[in-house]
Amino acid sequence: MMSLRHTLLAIVAASLWGFTFVAIKVGLGEFPPLLFAALRFVVVAFPAILFVPRTGIAWRWIVAVGLAMGTCQYGLLYVGMENGMPASLSSLVIQSQALFTLVFSSWVLQDVPRRQQWLGVGLALAGMGAIAFDRSGHASSLGLLLVVGAAASWAVGNICIKLAQVSNGFRLFVWMAVVPPLPLLGLSMQFESGQWAALRSLTPLGIGAILYTGLIASLLCFGFWAYLVQHYSPNRVAPFSLLVPIFGMAFSVLLLGDSLSQWEMMGSLLVFIGLCCTLMSPARPSQLIEPETD
Repeated sequence: MMSLRHTLLAIVAASLWGFTFVAIKVGLGEFPPLLFAALRFVVVAFPAILFVPRTGIAWRWIVAVGLAMGTCQYGLLYVGMENGMPASLSSLVIQSQALFTLVFSSWVLQDVPRRQQWLGVGLALAGMGAIAFDRSGHASSLGLLLVVGAAASWAVGNICIKLAQVSNGFRLFVWMAVVPPLPLLGLSMQFESGQWAALRSLTPLGIGAILYTGLIASLLCFGFWAYLVQHYSPNRVAPFSLLVPIFGMAFSVLLLGDSLSQWEMMGSLLVFIGLCCTLMSPARPSQLIEPETD
């Protein structure tokens, strides 16, 4: 059982991650989305790579994880939110990465899910279908599709991390952050406009959004999470990620004035129940990972 101090640490990390979606929405009012995502990873990588060694991590996995969890995940998430996806729903839909990870893991790693986990996948898909039905015909339906793509990209990154067999997830996260800035900046130059104007007219809100998403939501929270996973089985830590969409939706409603239709509320509830079934299903003995002692 996790100690009270570590339980509170997990809750704090989840709440800070939940607030990230408010910070992203604020930042999207200051920067083009792909430029904003690139700036986030610049802040994550520098100067952290000067103090965090790359010991034992092959470059091929740094590049693979950086492209999947950096370029694709955050590029799609930011563009999706720019295209009408509310912060509240984004905080929930992005967590469907757990469902994609389950499916990809059964395919790539031959890790066969339990019936309860398949039930969770079905419920979550039904929930996202309800949300998509409500948004069909609206511009934000594209935003929903992009955020679902971001969740799938996150899941690909999870599989790469598993295959890389790294002993220190925080080191991998810091070093993979050197990969996304260049492709994101290249895509921004190709498809966006107004980058130089945004950089020349930096505001305290814009600077705060970059620093929060880069230093707090990425480095600090991921550091907390890596610390907890090193001390406990991931199966004990993972369920706390269910708090992220709860905090995300609460902060978005309170601070951004987001509102959900009846279909969206019903779909959100189904997605959340599906995530609970997936993440809180008892793991097989072979799936349990003992905490590190070094």
